[in-house]
Amino acid sequence: MAQLFFKYGAMNSGKSIEILKVAHNYEEQGKKVILMTSVIDNRDEVGYISSRIGLKRQAEIVDKNTDIYESVKNRTEGPIACILVDEAQFLSKEQILQLTKIVDELNVPVMAFGLKNDFQNELFEGTKYLLLLADKLEEMKTICWFCTKKASMNMRMVDGKPVYNGEQIAIGGNDMYYPVCRKHYFNPPEKI
Repeated sequence: MAQLFFKYGAMNSGKSIEILKVAHNYEEQGKKVILMTSVIDNRDEVGYISSRIGLKRQAEIVDKNTDIYESVKNRTEGPIACILVDEAQFLSKEQILQLTKIVDELNVPVMAFGLKNDFQNELFEGTKYLLLLADKLEEMKTICWFCTKKASMNMRMVDGKPVYNGEQIAIGGNDMYYPVCRKHYFNPPEKI
């Protein structure tokens, strides 16, 4: 029976490398997967899933008008073993509901990967509905930039200083975001 999985974590927790690994494992067994990523993620190149360790792979682009369910339902290239979605936090409520329909009506498993919270510790729309609707939740862990505790928050940096206000979405990597523990989110070191 197919299920909707949501694997979430702070920045640098290995979400993109995990999605590439899962795709490789399916394809090594001759099984068809569909990789998708948000058009919003342009850190490396739009339409690619890329990890900080250098692995990169092309994926189908999801924008605000993409009907993911219809896209998958209308495939003719044979059975699909799994749908893999990177940057799922950027999906809309409607698109998360489409993922549930893929699982429930098409019996295709969906694995969505993304951030749980933004730099202000608010949920993204896609994350909120994945937390509510996913059959399985898994936290992917990493360590705080400043200590060895588990990082559960994302600290946005501007000119070497933490910021706590601004637009929810600003695409960046280690140059702009640090994974941090709760203690260092609320009390960052004076010298960063």
